[in-house]
Amino acid sequence: MKKILFFCLLITGTTLSAQVNTNQNKFKQLSEDLPTPNSYRTASGAPGHEYWQQKADYEISLELDDENQTIHGEETITYHNNSPDILRYLWVQLDQNVRALDSDSHIIKTNEVDDKMNVRTLGSLNPDFDGGFKIESVQTTTGQDLPNTINKTMMRVDIPTALNPGESYSFKIKWWYNINDRMQIGGRSGYEYFEKDDNYLYTIAQFYPRMCMYNDVYGWQNKQFLGRGEFTLSFGDYKVSITVPSDHLVASTGVLQNENDVLSTEQKKRLKKASEEYEQPIIIATQSEAEKRETKRSNNKKTWVFHAENVRDFAFASSRKFIWDAMAVKQIDGTKVMAMSMYPKEGNPLWEKYSTKAVAHTLKWFSHYTFPYPYPVAWSINAARIGMEYPMICFNYGRCEEDGTYSKRIKYGMISVIIHEVGHNYFPMIVNSDERQWTWMDEGLTTFLQYLTEVQWERNYPSRRGPAHKIVPYMGGDKSKISPIMTNSESIHQFGNNAYGKPATALNILRETVMGRELFDFAFKEYANRWMFKHPTPADFFRTMEDASSVDLDWFWRGWFYTNDHVDISIDNVEYFKVNSKQPDPNAGKITDREKGISYMRNKEEIEETYDEQDSSLKDFYSTYDPFKANQMDQKDYDEYYTSLSEKEKAVLNDDLNYYQINLSNKGGLVMPVILEFTYSDGSNELIRIPAEIWKMGSSTNVSKVFAKEKEVVSITLDPFLETADTDTSNNSFPPKKEESKFEMFERQQFNQENEMQKAKKKKSTRP
Repeated sequence: MKKILFFCLLITGTTLSAQVNTNQNKFKQLSEDLPTPNSYRTASGAPGHEYWQQKADYEISLELDDENQTIHGEETITYHNNSPDILRYLWVQLDQNVRALDSDSHIIKTNEVDDKMNVRTLGSLNPDFDGGFKIESVQTTTGQDLPNTINKTMMRVDIPTALNPGESYSFKIKWWYNINDRMQIGGRSGYEYFEKDDNYLYTIAQFYPRMCMYNDVYGWQNKQFLGRGEFTLSFGDYKVSITVPSDHLVASTGVLQNENDVLSTEQKKRLKKASEEYEQPIIIATQSEAEKRETKRSNNKKTWVFHAENVRDFAFASSRKFIWDAMAVKQIDGTKVMAMSMYPKEGNPLWEKYSTKAVAHTLKWFSHYTFPYPYPVAWSINAARIGMEYPMICFNYGRCEEDGTYSKRIKYGMISVIIHEVGHNYFPMIVNSDERQWTWMDEGLTTFLQYLTEVQWERNYPSRRGPAHKIVPYMGGDKSKISPIMTNSESIHQFGNNAYGKPATALNILRETVMGRELFDFAFKEYANRWMFKHPTPADFFRTMEDASSVDLDWFWRGWFYTNDHVDISIDNVEYFKVNSKQPDPNAGKITDREKGISYMRNKEEIEETYDEQDSSLKDFYSTYDPFKANQMDQKDYDEYYTSLSEKEKAVLNDDLNYYQINLSNKGGLVMPVILEFTYSDGSNELIRIPAEIWKMGSSTNVSKVFAKEKEVVSITLDPFLETADTDTSNNSFPPKKEESKFEMFERQQFNQENEMQKAKKKKSTRP
């Protein structure tokens, strides 16, 4: 209904001061909840002038036993104390112990017996795999035993004398363990057995005792590894010698040091050619060569030697089944990186077509948003049912059918997992956040950049995460099963949505809606470069993004990262007003018979004469008094009033604008910008973006906003491009849109399991 907005020159009134509960204030500053800045980590989010971090160097020799699926190794660790603290003991991580029979990961795991259970699930109810490190010795470099205490997945090493600031200490560990069958009992690393050709494919990580992190935030990292929270590690230099069957190919963190000992003349020639090819991968070890190795076993051994500088971890893959291809990637700073893949024939033709190009594509676009990739190589290794990352190397799923076809889901799933896992080289392998504490700092940031990289691959790429509308089902779900993003890795409900999807969506909303691409991209790149080869915390990220953009984002971090609120902003109603200029109107006050109602209309016809019409003496002043006309200015009064106005006031009085008061409510609790699209009677549209600060006052639950428009508005849509993750769009329109209820015709049918390529082949073969 149109309302008349009476014109007046001055509006007076009182300012209402809302009594805001500070705990509910959506715009409360975050500073009191973040660690106090200091000389190590500044208020701007940058490393301070006294920032320090530890270093751990490793020299490792190991042998992979392909007959018994075991690894035996020895290592020398040199630990550099760069902290200002005196260390009286050292802590070492024994992550393989998560698979020990007495591991807490088994004890705390809840489970149930179902009517239908597969062998893998049933086996997990009564684990019998003898996993975990078998520590044979912990010694000084001169061979003296060092006292040590194993506490589940941690080992304390008691050093002879305290390690002072600036000093280093070296010690040796000898160990072995049984490699787990990933396909039966799972795991980030392990082996896969191929029954058809009686071969194994090994993707090996967490294979050596590793130094725990010691930093300025919490001293020694003391959270046990329970299987979900990944790893926090110090940077260091590695020299690793890997002895395997001589017909195996090995891919690894680092640069191969002895290619003359382990590669054939032809392989070296092909590798050199690949180092000069920037467009198409070159096959280093062909499929036919791999198939020959599968059937003709060698009883000899070879040792592959790799060296890696300034990495936080080390992993490798080994198999006689491997096909190998490679291509060079030229970076924006002029450096060259080798993008490479190894995969069994079961991955072809999918892997030969896409893997190495996906690696190269990832390096290009992650570098675009952060920094040039600083390592000399980036590997993608094919391994079923896995996606896992390590410095310079990652293990990725994606297999074809026996007939060489593959589904759309497998194709894009494979490309996406390669982008994601290769992208982890940036977060957390270089920007070295603490995965054990904050999964979102590596998974969320990588998933966000994965989305930006996917859209550069193909215009209609079927990304799973990133766009705001894709997180809506999770955000609007059962709050008892939704954790704030700022939750420790081991305590998260709905791990994938919480650690991957929601933070990636939050960053995309920051980039597209809150900050804009230019400000966001500059700030994000600043964060990446500030903390490259360092150890950032959430506070360092939050502060840097604000410092480098000059945008106060405390409300955003608080809502998206510290609560489980969701976005649901509603257009409750819209009121329409026009200015009453008070210009005398000769027709003012005239009311039609129809407006007076049905009774008046019938009485007019049926009542021949009223009493006052019969007796005129009954008439007085009120018999002809019209209150509406009596309150109207006559022309003389109006002329005097109009003359008293300023020119600006006269313009306002005569502008003939349409005023629309939009009443909004925040039903979900999460404040966000208000994005409105107006559609006018002439068919044109206008988009208006209002910052989230519109919700600053009061309880942040209800606001009204008035818009003056020359054109007449026919409809208003809230969040028209689905960019705020609003969980209920049924209240985002005025006039309200009718909700359709649909029914479907259903016929029982037999769905086959063919993929799209198989269906197309069958269709083609049946054509005349």
